[in-house]
Amino acid sequence: MIYVIMGVSGCGKLCLQLGWRLYEGDDLHPPGNVEKMARGEPLTDQDRLPWLLELHEAIAKERRSSSDAIVVCSALKRRYRQILLHGAQALTSTSCPEQEVPPPFLPGVYFLFLRGDYELIHQRMLARSGHYMRADMLQSQLAALEPPGAEERAVAIDVRRDIGDIATEVVGLSRRPHPLT
Repeated sequence: MIYVIMGVSGCGKLCLQLGWRLYEGDDLHPPGNVEKMARGEPLTDQDRLPWLLELHEAIAKERRSSSDAIVVCSALKRRYRQILLHGAQALTSTSCPEQEVPPPFLPGVYFLFLRGDYELIHQRMLARSGHYMRADMLQSQLAALEPPGAEERAVAIDVRRDIGDIATEVVGLSRRPHPLT
């Protein structure tokens, strides 16, 4: 099973204690992306593409080995989530109408969408230190956010809840053979 923990920066994409391999998206951004965000410049789709493809490779590797893993990634747009799931195939199907459109989900991969309001998340961003993502960039992330639809097999989690309650819910989901049933 693979969980992609997604949401805007500052929503608290927690590292769950499941004993699973962790792929922290923030650590995988190319240096140019980090520098751009540190300057307060939103990333473009072009900027994100190599990063998303690298995360896709991590997901594909874990699926091939039937391992459990957590991937932490903003995954703001539906297209980004499709790239995470299907890699370059998601790119060719959108540019070539004759290509088969990849399904909105993959067996064993689930999105956990951490959502919250601007004020709460902005306060969290202001309170943290040492992170390259500036709090004044939250608005651009919220503007880009396309919340996942039900067909994407996502669970929405309200970040106002206690972190322990959220972790308990996610651990409970991980123990089900099909977490969204």
